Amino acid sequence: MNDCRYLTSRQAADALGVSVDTLYAYVSRGMLRSEAAPGPARVRRYFREDVERLIERKALRREPEKAGSRRLHWGSPVLESALSFIDDGCLYYRGQDALRLARNESVERVAALLWVGRPDAAADLFAPGRRTPEATRFMRLISRASGLGPVERCQVAIVRAGAADLGGYDLRPLAAAHTGARIIRLMASAVTAHWPAATVDATLRNAWAPERARAGDAMRSALILCADHELNVSAFTARCVASAQATPYDVVSAGLAALKGRLHGGYTARVEALFQEAGSPSRARDRIARRVSRGEDLPGFGHRLYPQGDPRAAMLLSIAEDAGSTRAFALASVIAGAVKEISGHHPNLDFGLVALARSLGLPPASPLALFALGRAVGWIAHAIEQYSSNQLIRPRARYIGVPPVSAVG
Repeated sequence: MNDCRYLTSRQAADALGVSVDTLYAYVSRGMLRSEAAPGPARVRRYFREDVERLIERKALRREPEKAGSRRLHWGSPVLESALSFIDDGCLYYRGQDALRLARNESVERVAALLWVGRPDAAADLFAPGRRTPEATRFMRLISRASGLGPVERCQVAIVRAGAADLGGYDLRPLAAAHTGARIIRLMASAVTAHWPAATVDATLRNAWAPERARAGDAMRSALILCADHELNVSAFTARCVASAQATPYDVVSAGLAALKGRLHGGYTARVEALFQEAGSPSRARDRIARRVSRGEDLPGFGHRLYPQGDPRAAMLLSIAEDAGSTRAFALASVIAGAVKEISGHHPNLDFGLVALARSLGLPPASPLALFALGRAVGWIAHAIEQYSSNQLIRPRARYIGVPPVSAVG
């Protein structure tokens, strides 16, 4: 059985230390899932994750004191989700190739796919709104916040709008999706300080690159590629907040706070600094080599989920080459080539976003703004999924402090 997601009945039984008959009993009691394997033979296959989860449950029953140590490590806690899936170097949204969606679909249709499972629901969710006096006052507030970066303007906007939107308290799936559409449109206005256009990417292009005919499509693809990526730190933060039945506005606010961290979306600032230090295509390789000789790292490269290269970055670099400045892309190409030669590492999403922003001539901090606006689609999807489970996320901690002192009577 070549697909690593599945086990044969013999493999599953051996892993659990039981007979095949007992394995069948586990399936009948709903403890494991099985399905017909492809091919003419009547063979069943078993989900590896179910078997691993059952092994862990057995181990915890034997040693409950180790619950904390088993839960808190890379890849855990594990939460069930039907949103995104990473397999063999590919990223999927609800079973659909994310790169294909980024090439062919609108941001709004991908949002509808992730939120309600139907791309065609986008027309209803993102129906044009009218300019109300409150909206006019809000735009004045944003325009006066010129000293803030685009993501900080989003944070201000989310708090202000969330307090005024009573519909945000309705957490039923479709209502939350409508709230999500209002939030995405709001964020597009906040990062650009422009009135929303018909689509999110049109709002960005009107504000940031009105002279570049292909910039809208380029940013549309970037937003879709950023939309979701399993349980990254901001998505997990969003799910935790949603599990407490907070509104989508609060979920997105929490996601923004996590994304700004230097080890998450804030990492794009370090990649921007690397480009600045590299300077020009003719000097880049030498400056990269000097950086390595000083023992400094090379931000924007490597991803543990994509050892053969991040497909999102590859697509963004291809778009940057086609739609942007030749000279700006030449610098990205030289940097990527030098790092590949020195370390063997491939560009990741952060590098791709910075390369695209520079090639299109977008304003400073726009890579993080694109990341935030795109990933907010995923945070809202995780919130809707978590609301439906009606379950509070509460991992256990493994205490490593001073042993408690027993009271002496």
